[in-house]
Amino acid sequence: MPAPAPTAALRFQSFDLLATLVAVVHSQGEVLFANAALEDALGISRRAIVGSRFSVNFTEPSYLENALLGAGDNKFAALRYEAWLKRFNREPLPVHVIVTLTESDSVIVEMVPLEQQTRKDREERLFEQAQANKELIRNLAHEIKNPLGGIRGAAQLLEMDIESPELIEYTQVIIHEADRLQSLVDRLLAPHRRPHLVGDVNIHEVCERVRTLILAEFPKGLKVVRDYDTSIPEFRGDREQLIQTVLNIAHNACQALSEQIADQSASLTFVTRIARQVTFGKQRNRLALELHVVDNGPGVPDEIKDRIFYPLVSGRDGGSGLGLTLAQTFVQQHHGLIECDSMPGRTDFKILIPLP
Repeated sequence: MPAPAPTAALRFQSFDLLATLVAVVHSQGEVLFANAALEDALGISRRAIVGSRFSVNFTEPSYLENALLGAGDNKFAALRYEAWLKRFNREPLPVHVIVTLTESDSVIVEMVPLEQQTRKDREERLFEQAQANKELIRNLAHEIKNPLGGIRGAAQLLEMDIESPELIEYTQVIIHEADRLQSLVDRLLAPHRRPHLVGDVNIHEVCERVRTLILAEFPKGLKVVRDYDTSIPEFRGDREQLIQTVLNIAHNACQALSEQIADQSASLTFVTRIARQVTFGKQRNRLALELHVVDNGPGVPDEIKDRIFYPLVSGRDGGSGLGLTLAQTFVQQHHGLIECDSMPGRTDFKILIPLP
C-alpha cells in the first residue's frame, strides 16, 4: 500500500520557524494551515483559524478574495499589496501581504507587519551608513595626517629662526592647533587600529562599570536606575570596547541632562533584555542582547535626528561629534547595531548584539 499523504500540518510545519505571519489557503479561500506567528498575531487558536475563510481576518476582505480568484486563473505568480489584519481585542495590524502560488491547489499568504519591514529597512540603512562612515573616516584621517605633520614641522623650524616673542606666539598657536587636529585624527582612527580583543563578556559587569564612572562624574542630581534580566548569558566580545560604547552613550545623555541634574530630577536607566528573531543586515539571529540606555532629558534635536551617528555631528556646543560614531563602530565590530528613539522627556538608545 502507498504511504498516506501527509497532513497539511506536517507538510507546512516548517513555516512555524518563521517570524513572519503565514497562512496556507485553498484557492477557494479556506485556511489549510496557519503558523504559530499568525496564531499569536490574531489572538486566535490555530484550530479556530484552520478551515475558516481567511479573508474575514482583514478589514477589507475583497483584496484577498480578488487575489485568490487571480491565483485560480493563474494570472500571476506572486502578488503584493498592503492591508490591515484584524486582531482579537486589539487594534488592526498594518501588514504587507505577499500572495504566492504553489504547485498544488493552494496559495501561500505571507504577511509582514509594516513596523517589522520598516525596522528591517532602518537596520539595513544604519548598516550601510556605518560602513560609509568607516570609509569616510579612514580616508579623511589619512588625507589630513600627512599635510598636518608638514605644517607642524614647518612651524617648529620657523620658530627656531624667529627672535620676536610676538611672532613666536603665532608659531605656538600653529603647533598647538596642529597637535589638536592630530589628536582628533588619532581618535578617528583608534577603533580601526586597535585589535579586537575577544573574551567572555558579562553585560551587567559592563553596565556596572559605566554606572560607577558616571556617578563619579555626576555625583549629585542624577539617579541611575538598573533594570536587568540576570538570565542573560555571557557572550564573546571585546569588553573594553563595550564599556566605551555604553559610556559614550551614557555620558552624552548626562550632558544633555544638565538642567535636570541642576534641579535634582535627572534619571538614567540601564535595561537589559533578550530579543528574539532579530535581523542584522540580511542575517536573522535567533537570540540577541538588547541593552537600553534611557534618559529623561530634552531629546535629540530634530535637525540632527537622522545624522546623530555621522562623524563630527553634535547636539551641543563644544562636542566633538565622535562619541556616537565610535559607539556604532564598536557595536558593528560585534555584528550588532545601535538605534535611537527620542522625544522630549525620553531618549532611548538601544544596543542590539547577536547572541550564539
